[in-house]
Amino acid sequence: MPSFHMNGQSLSQSPAAEGQENPTSIRMSEIVSALSYALDLTEGQPMGHSVRTCVIGMRIGEKLGLGIEDLSDLYYTLLLKDAGCSGNASRLFHIIGADEIRAKRNVKFTDWTRVGWESLQYAIAHVGSDSPFLERMQKLFHVAANHQQNSTDLVKIRCERGASISRHLGFSEHVAAGIYSLGEHWSGRGYPENLQKTEIPIFSRIVSLSQTLDVYLTARGPKAAIDAARRHSGEWFDPEMVKAAISLARNGVLWSGVDSDSLIDRVGELEPEKRRMTATEEAIDNICVAFAEVIDAKSPFTYRHSTGVANTSGEIARWFGMSVKEQKMLRRAALLHDIGELSVPNAILEKPMKLNEEEWKVVKGHPYYTLQILKKIPGFARLSEDAAAHHERLDGSGYWRGWRSDQLSRYARILAVADIFDALHAKRPYRDSMPIEKVFEILRQDAPHALDLPCVEALIASKTGAMPSAFREPAIMDTV
Repeated sequence: MPSFHMNGQSLSQSPAAEGQENPTSIRMSEIVSALSYALDLTEGQPMGHSVRTCVIGMRIGEKLGLGIEDLSDLYYTLLLKDAGCSGNASRLFHIIGADEIRAKRNVKFTDWTRVGWESLQYAIAHVGSDSPFLERMQKLFHVAANHQQNSTDLVKIRCERGASISRHLGFSEHVAAGIYSLGEHWSGRGYPENLQKTEIPIFSRIVSLSQTLDVYLTARGPKAAIDAARRHSGEWFDPEMVKAAISLARNGVLWSGVDSDSLIDRVGELEPEKRRMTATEEAIDNICVAFAEVIDAKSPFTYRHSTGVANTSGEIARWFGMSVKEQKMLRRAALLHDIGELSVPNAILEKPMKLNEEEWKVVKGHPYYTLQILKKIPGFARLSEDAAAHHERLDGSGYWRGWRSDQLSRYARILAVADIFDALHAKRPYRDSMPIEKVFEILRQDAPHALDLPCVEALIASKTGAMPSAFREPAIMDTV
């Protein structure tokens, strides 16, 4: 494999042989359960919420006597329940004018289907919380006046996108329906279709109860969780399912192992053995594309950014003559490099002015979450490190770890250049794309001290067809 040298720096393989750790057999559940940790961030829940919900929900499903086929569909409905959660993040932020992740987290403890003292307290705590008094009062009045329509729209956006993603991944219509109707309540006061009782798909009823049990369990303990289920039985939840959950809790089964350090392994064991799916190369690629869409849907400012970085990375990789396998691994890293950004509130992502110190600290934390999420996938250890290094710079001026040139692999260097290029050149809702010549000028100014010059020149060459000035003669190439 070529190693390009320029100004004493080398674009070479990292100590861990890049692209060599994609195992031949990964279960679909291992990938989906790991990536569900990213969905927890968007919902403001402690990481592992979706996996814990899956453990609880599968136990309820078994208690209800569901067959193997239904349990298999329930399993993926539980893990993908929040697949559409990023789709309404921007809309919610603009409605309340404040941190939508905090609002999503706390709404789980509120009956948002009724206009009353409880929902008023919630609105006062979350609507326009950082706005001047008069502006905040105007927002509160607007939210109260449009409560019903806003609630319907927000839930529908989320549910439609979540159902669409499950279909894209090849799951059954039962899974899609279970996700779509997650916001329905037994009483008929839920959203988006006001279904009631057994009109609501059974998977939706199980997921609705299970996620609420986990939210209360994590925040307030097992007694509070069961009390919440009892309190909302016949209103939010199917009474028979509440009885099943109470029975499981009484017998010490419901919560068993949900606080385990090996939670991913435990949830993997709950997938019906006869229906376990091995993820093909195509399936893994489809999952990466689907979650890239989840990432980019969070804000109009990031629309198609992950795909743009993947495409640009591919152009650089092909210029270097990287193998098809290496290009595939690089593309996956590019599609998922910003998955940790789901932890950043839209109040920060869409802020029209300079970020303050605390806000910038939140932004700088997103590559850390990228690493924590991706490394949970078997065979993605190297990929997770490279994806999480997309803001690192050769001179140590990047974030989040301040890595320097000798710590940055070929993949990481390519991703850094591709990320900046797409951010500057892609059209955004708030501005037109920057002229490509200007983008090239900015990239060259940062090379070779911060950005890898061969990567920058390869990018320019791939866009213009000109021979990169960094590659003055064939003698600068050798094989590794």
